[in-house]
Amino acid sequence: MKIHTIGGYDEVGKNMTALEIGEDVLLFDDGLFMPAIVGVEEREKIPTEQGMTGLGALPDVDYLVKKGLQKKVRAILVSHAHLDHIGAIPYNSYRYNANIYGTPFTTEVLKIIMEDNGQRINNRIIPVKLNSSIVVKGESGNYNVEFVSMTHSTLQCSMIVVQTPEGVVMYANDFKLDNSPVLGERPDYRKFRELSKKGVKVLIVDCLYAPQDMKTPSEKIAKVLLEDVLFGTENRNSAIIITTFSSHIARLKTISEFGKKLGREVIFLGRSLSKYVTAARNIGQAGFMKNVRMYSYRRQVEKAMKMVNKNRARYLVVCTGHQGEPGAILDRLARDELPLKLKKEDHIIFSSRTIPTPINELAREQLEKRLKKHNVRIFDNVHTSGHGGREDLRDFLNLIKPKHVIPSHGDLKKTTAGVTLAEEMGYVRGKNVHLMGDLKSLEVK
Repeated sequence: MKIHTIGGYDEVGKNMTALEIGEDVLLFDDGLFMPAIVGVEEREKIPTEQGMTGLGALPDVDYLVKKGLQKKVRAILVSHAHLDHIGAIPYNSYRYNANIYGTPFTTEVLKIIMEDNGQRINNRIIPVKLNSSIVVKGESGNYNVEFVSMTHSTLQCSMIVVQTPEGVVMYANDFKLDNSPVLGERPDYRKFRELSKKGVKVLIVDCLYAPQDMKTPSEKIAKVLLEDVLFGTENRNSAIIITTFSSHIARLKTISEFGKKLGREVIFLGRSLSKYVTAARNIGQAGFMKNVRMYSYRRQVEKAMKMVNKNRARYLVVCTGHQGEPGAILDRLARDELPLKLKKEDHIIFSSRTIPTPINELAREQLEKRLKKHNVRIFDNVHTSGHGGREDLRDFLNLIKPKHVIPSHGDLKKTTAGVTLAEEMGYVRGKNVHLMGDLKSLEVK
């Protein structure tokens, strides 16, 4: 058994890992490096694979060619619907004679993104119900693959568990241990205990917040934080503008419920929001949208903004742009490029956290400077993360008790923190906890 760490081990994003067993390769995720394409999606023309590679946005899948592995790929297994895990599929999946498997929400998002961008692929996209399994046929055997329920910051996130002749491999990107999710299922602890008893040979695990000494709060805490801001501050005559992750369907549900309680009409603005909400609606997980008006395209957005500008106290606006992305709606509002003119005391609520990369942090800092020129009130970090902290990771390792641990989803600082935690728990660096980088290979015995 070999594990090839292709992307997501030197940076946050660009996630791809390859599991090699004999004549077979299973790929886990195929994601974008999002900071490389800040603003790109707002352009009319979506770049080609070559263009995206030039931007540094795609995993270096030429590694698979050099290792003679490309033709051995039997399946692309995707953990959840975030673009740093599925966004590269439209650009490079043609390289593999392999089906794509993911939960219904994940596959629906992928289809909608490609349709919106005018992209097509020849690979079959096959939805797999959460907490169920499929069999991937290979040259060296057949592999039972389970998609086990785990909480994160989007719907139907899964841990991917592969039964191989060499032992069980568990791919755990991304996760938090949320026992009170606002929408969706709790982590499947029963299944995790069952896997632990059977024995997990390799655990590839999210270490994005491994350096932080904390347990990540439940999504119910984010709901309380939002409630406190919306109902605990004076906003009767102010515009209320909330920005959050478009993929965070549970958060959007909370916002829509609070908007109704405030007596305001809720308006969602932006194509990214439309894509994820449409995917949720298509799988029956967007009942809250009956109380929401959705505007996607530029002229629609401008028309809605005129409407809000005339009666700012009547509406609650949800829009894109929480990372300071150039061209996103919040950025255009801050630049005074839209019919809604920001005024003193308007409320700008960031129900999000800046993704910890230098590009995002700089873009967000510049956005905030522009917003403050309008003398608005800014409420930052009204949010709980979808990634477990160091103590979540400790609990998860204690629960699974894997033979080998491979920290992933982060730069050297983050993966090193995952290694040191494992060392605290009795693992030995280089023996059964492994510090990897992009384009590295590890033979697991």
